[in-house]
This record gives sequence, C-alpha cells and structure tokens, in this order.
Amino acid sequence: MSTPQPATAPRPARRRFTRPEPVSVNGVVIPSAEISRETQHHQATDPDQAWMLAARALAIRELLSQEVERLAIEAEPLDDGEGRRETPQEARLRALIEREVAVPSADEDACRRYYDANIRRFRSPDLFEAAHILFVAAPDDMEARDRARAEATALIVELTQDPAGFAAAAAAHSTCTSARQGGNLGQVSTGQTVPEFETALRAMVPGSVHPEPVETRYGLHVVRLDRRVDGERLPFDLVRDRIADYLDEAVRRRAQQQYVSILAGRAQVTGIDLAAARGPLVQ
Repeated sequence: MSTPQPATAPRPARRRFTRPEPVSVNGVVIPSAEISRETQHHQATDPDQAWMLAARALAIRELLSQEVERLAIEAEPLDDGEGRRETPQEARLRALIEREVAVPSADEDACRRYYDANIRRFRSPDLFEAAHILFVAAPDDMEARDRARAEATALIVELTQDPAGFAAAAAAHSTCTSARQGGNLGQVSTGQTVPEFETALRAMVPGSVHPEPVETRYGLHVVRLDRRVDGERLPFDLVRDRIADYLDEAVRRRAQQQYVSILAGRAQVTGIDLAAARGPLVQ
C-alpha cells in the first residue's frame, strides 16, 4: 500500500505589477525624473501626495505652454525689483493668463459685505497683563506631571490666602526666566501664548489667580491675571484694501481653475486629474 502524500496547497496567484500610466498632455510625456525634482516645491503629508501635486503642476504648465504656442503669445520678461527676473517662458505664461482669464476687481459693496459678514476677523487683538509660576514637566513624564500638579495645587491654596506672596513664590519655585521678575510676563496678546494658557486667561477675572493649575506642554502653571484690555473693532476704511486683495485673489484662483478645466476638457491628459487643480497657475 502506498503512503498517501499530503495535499499541496495551491500557489497564490502571482500579482501582476501594473505600471502607473505616464503623465502626458496631448501626447507630450512629462518624465518621472522631472516630476520627482518638482516634488521639493510642494508641501504634502506623504511622498505619494507630493508626487501627485508635482505631476499636476507640471501637467498644467505643459497644458498652458501648448496654449501659448497655439496662440503665438509673446511677452517681455519682468523683474520684481529685487533682482529676480522672469524667464521668457514664464513671461509668456503670465501674458496668456492676463489675456485669457478675466478677473474683475472687488468693488466697494463686495468689500463691505465681506466686512459685515466676518466682523470678528477685524478686531485688534485682546491684551493681557499676566504672571505665572511654572512647574516644568515633560508631556510624556506622568510622574513628573503628577508631582508638578500637586505642588502647583498646594501653592494656589497658599496664594489664595496670601495673594501678595506671588512674586516671592515665583522667585522660589518657577523654572521660567520670568521668575526674576516675580513671574511677570508683561503684556501678551492673542496668539502669543500656547492655546491652553490663553484659554485660561480668557476665563479669568482681572486680579485673580486661576483656581486650578493650567496644564500646557511645558508643565503646570499657576496663573495670575492682572489686567485685560479687549480688542476693538477695526474700522472698515482701515481694512478695506486688505479685504479687496483677499477677494481679488480668491476670484483670480477660481477663474484660473475654470480656465484650466476648459483647456483640459479639450486636451488628452493621462496619468493625472486636472479637474482637481488648485492654486495659482502663474507665480
């Protein structure tokens, strides 16, 4: 009797390697090496996204360059007054966009509507005069954090009973350089401190010490707010030009994206989707 042989497991099917479709515009292939070099100019979360952004930018440039040739556009290179001068091709691309993409400027009514709809953006920053005592502790050192929290909590209890002792306590306990000034941070405005610290300041009444230690990436803080000056609404006339620049840029980007979409719709583009193009076409 022959000995039965173990069954042989079927071999998995060999995975076929599919080469990515070359990036081309109307038959003009953009070399992979050129795309790789271009990636350094694009911020991205991973290499694949950087490659995609680079490929899209070069494909758009090729698409516009072909349109420049079709329309026989010529232009004199300009410089920016700081020693940088356009190349002849950059000048032709700029002239193409200026000629083919109509971008209306934002008028007074449009600027006023944007101002009224976004009034919170147009305020002078809030100002805080504050002091703190820092018990330093690394974010990932739980033992040090617990110890710092206990010390800060105990000190808050002491300062509640003796507010005048804040400067002496800062000199004795704080690891911040402000300890030499009694913990005084001077005047700080919106965005100048870490978010957790600013949130604590906004919740406080001037002249008080925060009832709990304020935790940030630096450690645990005992915080005192001495004075607060709320920001004021900036008058329309002061921000009108800034609003106009913002609206003009937004309209310019949309118009350019629409123009690329029109050109791409008439072209044969492979390897990249130009319908998702974003950002200015000519820097």
